[in-house]
Amino acid sequence: EGVTSLSLVPGSDICVSVRNTLTQDQKRERIVIEASELHQADVPDHEKHRAEHSSHFALTWEGEQTRSTIRVVNDDDNGEASTGKKGKGKKRTKNGDGIVTRDIHPQDDGQFVPILKLECDGLEPYAFHAMGKEFSVINNAEVKVDDVDLSSGEWSDYDLSSGTSLIKNFETKFE
Repeated sequence: EGVTSLSLVPGSDICVSVRNTLTQDQKRERIVIEASELHQADVPDHEKHRAEHSSHFALTWEGEQTRSTIRVVNDDDNGEASTGKKGKGKKRTKNGDGIVTRDIHPQDDGQFVPILKLECDGLEPYAFHAMGKEFSVINNAEVKVDDVDLSSGEWSDYDLSSGTSLIKNFETKFE
């Protein structure tokens, strides 16, 4: 209500829960991906034969020798995304399937819309956790509102020129 679009702020930190793709019982809850910080692979000289790409997040699972990584993928990147996130707005998907991330609009009500793509190697995100500053809204008066907090699944704002802006029942999923 009163919202023209909802978008994920580019470069904002993202909080997800992940699991090991080889053993589903190994999980890490609520890890924060710093999307504005691309880390170069720190591979010792004797392991330079391994191709490890830069990433926004990396961890080594218990019993594993290689690092599992996540990289936030922009639609203009050439990287292959193995997961993307949709919001009802989020989703997980494969790059190359024609899915392009975009803002969420009122006509998308009740539908999941792809708003984030992740390239994952050795781990799988299974839950998204809004932290409070990763979304922005454009209201009916075409005024942009930053730092929209959807951590409770709802958000509202009141402005004299545009009235009430409201988002209810915000849901996310990875597919």
